[in-house]
Parts: sequence; C-alpha cells; structure tokens
Amino acid sequence: MTEKRKISRHRTLKAARIVLKGGSSTMNCTVKNLSDAGAKLFGDNFLDIPDDFDLLMDGFEKRHCVVRWRKLKEIGIEFV
Repeated sequence: MTEKRKISRHRTLKAARIVLKGGSSTMNCTVKNLSDAGAKLFGDNFLDIPDDFDLLMDGFEKRHCVVRWRKLKEIGIEFV
C-alpha cells in the first residue's frame, strides 16, 4: 500500500471524544497517531459513526473531522 499522507503523523495515546452532530451523542476513543492534518482513532466500533463529526481532546480545540477510511475498531480522519 502506498503512503498518501503529505504530513507525517506522530504516535500518541490520547483519550478523546467523538461528538456527533448536535452534540446529543458522544463516543470515547483513543488517538493512536496525530498530525496537523488528521489522526488515526481507535475505539470499540466505528462502523456506525457518520462520515463527519467533531473531535474533542484535552489540550486541543474542538476539531471538525471527515472520515477518510474505516475498519471496525479504527478510523483515519482528516481535520477540516
């Protein structure tokens, strides 16, 4: 598989929270790697997560995200 990222990501293990539209529903997750452009998230089940949401992490402002790829327990996101 060819690497398509323009910005390298750095390994991390940060607790985060996915906030769905309207803020009425949230899901805990872990940020496994992070860059200025996006991140890889780990969680229990990402198959039903919508293609866009907000991400909250301690020490960071809320970021709006778009899913670029997904597996059952991992998703790759881009910050928009």
